[in-house]
Amino acid sequence: MRLRAASLFLVTSIVAFTPGALSAQGPDQSPLEQQIRALEQTQVDLLLRNDVAGMQRNWSKDYVVNNPFNQVVDASAGPIRRGQLTYSSFVRDIERVLVHDHTVVVMGSETVVPSGQSADAGKTIHRRFTDVWMNEDGHWLLIARHASVICGG
Repeated sequence: MRLRAASLFLVTSIVAFTPGALSAQGPDQSPLEQQIRALEQTQVDLLLRNDVAGMQRNWSKDYVVNNPFNQVVDASAGPIRRGQLTYSSFVRDIERVLVHDHTVVVMGSETVVPSGQSADAGKTIHRRFTDVWMNEDGHWLLIARHASVICGG
């Protein structure tokens, strides 16, 4: 019994001090995680200003989106790029940032309110998202995104 208690204490201690176990909002974020979080917020800010050209500066040439309309599209030809999807509100809550060499995966939730002629304009929509960033020639660019509406949310 003592061995189990000691083992449990050791495992709990290791998990408690593992950097990945620290809060995503804590001050212990790496400079890269801070940079990616800033890029994520920049994308939201540009989207709200309908600055697609600005957003595209953070997109890889082959950026693909699995969008909430159940379509996989090249971002360069998707509804945001065509001006068919605009928002009056877009709040992103990043829950996890995973860094793997030249690739960063960002996961969390979003609360959006489409506007104008967009589908569901004026409705509050809750979604889950995953964004994938890759370092291409020294620049962090979005290469893939998945966003799904939370049913009943």
